[in-house]
Amino acid sequence: MRRLEPTIFAFFCACWVLALLHELGVIPLADTLRIEPQGLFTLAAFGGWLAGNVYVARRRILPRVFHRRLLLLYLVGPPGILFLLWAMAPADWQRAAPLTAILAFGVSTILFLVPYFLRRWPQRSQD
Repeated sequence: MRRLEPTIFAFFCACWVLALLHELGVIPLADTLRIEPQGLFTLAAFGGWLAGNVYVARRRILPRVFHRRLLLLYLVGPPGILFLLWAMAPADWQRAAPLTAILAFGVSTILFLVPYFLRRWPQRSQD
């Protein structure tokens, strides 16, 4: 946890801050990237699945004291990228589908939970 997680944390925080600044009207990001909702949902599915698998793998090798922090990092961090990408989408699309980023967060969370809940299944026999 010395290098990987702090770097990932900084990147996710930067994404969340930029998306928040856009929502507050400080930084105009709209119309800088042409990403459709379908592409955002695809990225959310892949990102949630990947984050879930990385979390499960890192959880196995790091001490128990870090497990909750890792869960927070890998569950809440990656959707910051989704919110930033949707903030960069065309303004007309954002007005037409205002809940797209929140729904993408839901997709990401559901696919994060798949490897999390299946981390002990199937039980391997000790032959």
